Amino acid sequence: MTRNSKYAAKKQTREATPPSLIAWHVTEARKEGEKGFWTRIGAAWEHEDGNGLTLQLDLVPVGGGRIVLRAPKAEAETAQQEAA
Repeated sequence: MTRNSKYAAKKQTREATPPSLIAWHVTEARKEGEKGFWTRIGAAWEHEDGNGLTLQLDLVPVGGGRIVLRAPKAEAETAQQEAA
């Protein structure tokens, strides 16, 4: 039996593609001169038609702060930002 060529070339699933944006929860610095604290809480992927994003949150912040979406950076830079 022959295989249908359409099934051989599957599209990558959203989970297999890197996210378009990374979601961060940012708390403001409590004292002057200190930096805010950034915690990665999820990611966002663009829709195939380009008209929106799917946001997946792994953690929902409670009380204070804000959610910021940023373009992903190299893994080494991201680890440094998380530590800052």
